[in-house]
Amino acid sequence: MDNNNHSVFLLTYHLVMVVKYRRKVIDDTIALRIREIGESIGKNYHITFLEYNHDRDHIHIVFKAHPNSELSKYINAYKSASSRLIKKEFSHLRHQLWKEYFWSQSYCMVTTGGAPLDILKKYIESQGEKR
Repeated sequence: MDNNNHSVFLLTYHLVMVVKYRRKVIDDTIALRIREIGESIGKNYHITFLEYNHDRDHIHIVFKAHPNSELSKYINAYKSASSRLIKKEFSHLRHQLWKEYFWSQSYCMVTTGGAPLDILKKYIESQGEKR
C-alpha cells in the first residue's frame, strides 16, 4: 500500500507494448535498456516497476502508480523516448524497422488487483445489511 496526505491506495497495472509490425528485434540487451528508460521516466510520473519481462516482439510490465499519475502521458513519453534512444543506441535495428517507429501505436493496459471482481461485487452488495 502507498499513501499520501489524504489517501491510502494500491494501484497496479499490467502494460504490454508491441514492436511495430511485430518485428522480432528485442534481445536481452535491448530489453534491459527499454526497462531502464521506462523506470527513469516513471519517476516523473510516480510510477514504479514491479515486474518486467520481454519476448522478441513485445514487453510486459507490471507497475504501480499514484492516483494522480497521468498514465497515458507516461506511456506516450516512454514510447517516444525509448523509440528514439533504442534506434540511436542500436543502429542496426533501423534496417528492420520502417520510418521512425519502434513501437506499435496501440498498447494493452489492464488493472490488476487483490480481490476478484465477483468478491468485490458481493462485498458492495452486502453493505448496509444487518448482520
